Amino acid sequence: MSAAPPQKPDREFERGRPWAWIAWILATALFFHGFFQRVAPSIMIDDLMREFAVSGVILGNLSAFYFYAYAGIQIPIGVLLDHWGPRRLLSAAAVVGAAGSFLFATADSLPQAYFGRLLIGAGAGVCFISCLKITALWLPLRNFAFLTGLTMFVGMMGGISGQGPLAAVVEFVGWRNAIISAALFSLVCGVGIWLAAGAGDHSFRMSVRERARSSSALGLLGGLRLVLARPQTWLLAINLAAQGAPMLGFAGLWGVAYIMTKFGLDRTVAAFATSMVLVGWAFGGVAGGWISDRIGRRKPTMVVAAIVLTKAWLVILFVPNLNATVVISLLLVNGLASGTMIVGFAVANESVPAAAGGTASGVVNCGIMSSGAITQVLIGWLLDLRWDGRMENGVRLYSVEAFENAFIVFLACGLISLITVVFIRETYARHTVE
Repeated sequence: MSAAPPQKPDREFERGRPWAWIAWILATALFFHGFFQRVAPSIMIDDLMREFAVSGVILGNLSAFYFYAYAGIQIPIGVLLDHWGPRRLLSAAAVVGAAGSFLFATADSLPQAYFGRLLIGAGAGVCFISCLKITALWLPLRNFAFLTGLTMFVGMMGGISGQGPLAAVVEFVGWRNAIISAALFSLVCGVGIWLAAGAGDHSFRMSVRERARSSSALGLLGGLRLVLARPQTWLLAINLAAQGAPMLGFAGLWGVAYIMTKFGLDRTVAAFATSMVLVGWAFGGVAGGWISDRIGRRKPTMVVAAIVLTKAWLVILFVPNLNATVVISLLLVNGLASGTMIVGFAVANESVPAAAGGTASGVVNCGIMSSGAITQVLIGWLLDLRWDGRMENGVRLYSVEAFENAFIVFLACGLISLITVVFIRETYARHTVE
């Protein structure tokens, strides 16, 4: 760096240029698709149970195959992003996700459906931390937490599209055709990212190579060892996993069925109601990121979020005779609190050297996605334990009491987030390690 001081202003000048924003927009569009696929099974429960003749725990496992792949690749992808940059990884991820969508949509057996969901999760698993990497490399750093929240906002819009709107589409064209259409969207995003990220000028390409050289000083696994050696990383991974598990378990799979059972709503209306969690998540991420950037502190937002999340689930589960309006409002509040987990990614990025930022994001995101896989299967298993044998058209029917007993897991997650946030170290919105 000191050998070529004139280049520093040029690199700063390149931040926020049009090609950088185009790359970010296309990457967030692919993240939109990934979140759409994450929650899509929640409005297909009856179709999937009927076509594959499965129980609640098997259905939870089918949905969770997305999370197995997603969580499994987070750390390797974080390391590779620190060395290769996002262009190749995002473009390949779009192709893998599209292939998985096609396999899932055409599945006539459970193993093929499993493999399709696995590939969908692998493709989607690249997107979020790639968006963070693009932000850290080429967009204004002073807005990192806000832009991270905005990225999550776009993802939540994908999740919302994968509930009420998708339910309406599935009623019209069937779930298989809907998923094939999503595969085509993924391919279009992949081509766009390849072209946009390669269309920059010489300075753009130099910035990628310089970043790769900076990362190589740590070695391919050096950054991973550094990240894993920090207690802050583990605290963040546990805290954000606990904060994200209720959304991933509820809005990601079991929420629509619960709302239908509790209030007697049809699938489309129940899907729109459940999507209030995602609406809250979307705005909570943007607001939490903006507030923490504005006040120059991260922990206050995280502490308030943990308290609100815990109290919301206490009310939902233990206050009797709540009507639909109150429950849906509490789901919105729940989402607002959970969405502020975006601030945790800023803390992770600020707690390690800049060259290991992608790795840190990958480790933390691995924890979150692992919680989604565990929660979806665990809730399915708990529901099967309380199943009274009732079936309708080949689909298991669970009681409201069975759902609410299983959802105590979400309250436990809120308590875990509340305990762990106490021990997370404040970074004051700046890198604490060089």
